[in-house]
Amino acid sequence: MAHFPRRPPSGIKVIIVGAGFAGIAAAIECDRKGHTVTLLEKAESIEEITRFGDIISFDPNGARLFERWPGVIEAMYKVARKTSWLDLYHWKGEFVTRQSFAHEKSWGPRVNGHRGELYDIIYQHARDRGLDIRLGQRVTDYFEDDDKAGVVVNGEKVAADIVIAAEGVRSRGRKIVLGFDDKPKSSGYAVYRCWFSGDAIKDNALIRHLVANGDTHSGYIGPDLHFLVSSLKDGKEFNWVFTHVDDGNIEESWQFPGKIEDCLRYVEGWAPVVQEIVRATPKDARLIDHKLVFRNPLPTFISPKARIVLIGDAAHPFLPTSIQGASQSIEDGVVLASCLELAGKKNVPLAVRAHEKIRYERVHKAQATGVKTRERWHKANWDEIRKTPEAIHLAREAWLLNFDAEKDCYERYGEVVKGLEGGRARL
Repeated sequence: MAHFPRRPPSGIKVIIVGAGFAGIAAAIECDRKGHTVTLLEKAESIEEITRFGDIISFDPNGARLFERWPGVIEAMYKVARKTSWLDLYHWKGEFVTRQSFAHEKSWGPRVNGHRGELYDIIYQHARDRGLDIRLGQRVTDYFEDDDKAGVVVNGEKVAADIVIAAEGVRSRGRKIVLGFDDKPKSSGYAVYRCWFSGDAIKDNALIRHLVANGDTHSGYIGPDLHFLVSSLKDGKEFNWVFTHVDDGNIEESWQFPGKIEDCLRYVEGWAPVVQEIVRATPKDARLIDHKLVFRNPLPTFISPKARIVLIGDAAHPFLPTSIQGASQSIEDGVVLASCLELAGKKNVPLAVRAHEKIRYERVHKAQATGVKTRERWHKANWDEIRKTPEAIHLAREAWLLNFDAEKDCYERYGEVVKGLEGGRARL
């Protein structure tokens, strides 16, 4: 087995529920920090997690953390999109502006690629580290007392020092944290997502330029709808997504197979290029209509005894327009593992409270950027934008992107703990 740098063993036993990006990143980070991890995933095989999906983005604040996992960022670069810009168009087809991200190089790497491929790289790294990853594990309940926390999995109770719930927006862990079952609400928007081989359009005169000259990244902005297109691997792979107003309400399933004819209705009257992209989508391409679920910011991410903690979408689902959901879930795992390391086995609840204090404000500030971007695009005033095209650029702010969650945690932990202990002393 390859040698990976690790801190000395902490003696802290961690159960993580859910092996999506948030869960697997938390598992790797806990291992780096010397904790003992058991990762429980309900899928019977990893293919169930990786075979679906399309584009996922990690901005510098998330992707820089992969540089600390030997071999991971290098493997990601081989499959990631090779663009440092976004070309933005008026919905009728007029080119408006190119937004360059080149100046962000000093902030850290940006990684955009197929969700399944990037996940496979991280999963393989977790396996190479020798992590205890158990598939086919159905968690039906969570419990805690003053000394431990645990889950009921496949009918049996399993306990540890801390349980991390990383199961996404419908996490059962939310009930023990909130004290009641909350239902997701429709955000009022949904997104169509599609991914297929660039070969399908390489001979199409109207849109072949999107795959014939290497990787591309462009967006068409219109009233209540934005349509994003990109090609990867030198044009060998192609994907499109568009966010639209959703008139449905959210029931148990929040992901449905999409229909090309429905998509075409949404982009009626749009640029010929946009309509042709949809029309040229192969019949066997996987097209999904994904309801964007919204939840009010939670009052807390942690359980009453501070031994169960929600991370990732279980704690804070993001709108795609924030481009931060994946990166924030990576940050969650980094900060939690670091707090546990700094607190030690005797002070797990203190570590969990410190983690929440460090993460809470930043996460909610980052969540709000998704709504701002959507409004900036969907309610665009084109007369103004023609004068100042940068007005529809994505806001790329240093406080969010030029940020090292691990370094920040190490620097602030002592002061945060002092505040928490001072607060408890006054009670």
